[in-house]
Amino acid sequence: MATLAENKRRRIEELIARTSEAGGVSLFRDAGRRLLRNPTAIVGGVLILLFLIIAIFAPLVAPHDPVQRFPELTRDLTVDHIPGPTAGHPLGSDPLGRDFASRMIYGARQTLFVGVLATLIGLLLGVLLGAIAGALGGRVDAIIMRLTDVMLALPSLLLAITLVALASQSTQWTVIIAVAVVNVPIFARLLRGSMLAQRESDHVLAARALGVKRHDIVLRHMLPNSLTAVIVQATLTFAVAILDAAALSFLGLGDPDINRAEWGLMLGVDGVRYFEVRPELAYFPALAIILVALGFTLLGESIREALDPKNRR
Repeated sequence: MATLAENKRRRIEELIARTSEAGGVSLFRDAGRRLLRNPTAIVGGVLILLFLIIAIFAPLVAPHDPVQRFPELTRDLTVDHIPGPTAGHPLGSDPLGRDFASRMIYGARQTLFVGVLATLIGLLLGVLLGAIAGALGGRVDAIIMRLTDVMLALPSLLLAITLVALASQSTQWTVIIAVAVVNVPIFARLLRGSMLAQRESDHVLAARALGVKRHDIVLRHMLPNSLTAVIVQATLTFAVAILDAAALSFLGLGDPDINRAEWGLMLGVDGVRYFEVRPELAYFPALAIILVALGFTLLGESIREALDPKNRR
């Protein structure tokens, strides 16, 4: 028994010594290590990385101009026949005789642009409202939260459709603003809840006892420690923003410019209309949207699990 106790004590002392020498492991460093060991996070990260590379380097990756019409494709183009894969055109033609592969590649850039801007705008507005509600409380908090409750009571896609329909003319920016507004109450309520939890934490109570001003407590203590959950939610919101933007374009409420390569628009205008003639026009944009949304979802859920203190070992 004495030997077992001594061995246990020795192992504990060695563990403490190694931890002291390493200076401890931060939450984010530990989360990064677990993400690298998580197959789900790796799959999501690879999908997102491929999407980003294609979108950023679209002019270098695409074999042709996405708006150029090619004689070799338009020669055999009819209402009942759309040319398939040929030499120099690996995915064939779209209904107007343009290279479909190039349009798919440029569609990644357009989808990234809409998803990133919509998420960032929604994040900034949501953080602003959530910080005000969580910091001030009282009547201001009640008013902001009741507004968010009204917005959350409506299905996100229905609310986005309503906002786009209110615009005099549908454009790319009306889609971005509509999708951003839909995500504002999610970020606002999440940040407000995190800040309310921080309000009664020990370090905030200590700062109050020391006479630290209210705005300093909010900006230096409450807000920084409340943003982790919001950042994780932003990763998941990328997937929702891409799906909502594609849905609006599919319904004909997005950018009416048919020369603009965007996956939702390609799926709605070309894919459905010519599905019986050439179903690949619907398959490829739909598959691309699914894979990108899946990548952000897998990575976002993995980050959420990695940052959860309950999952730390």
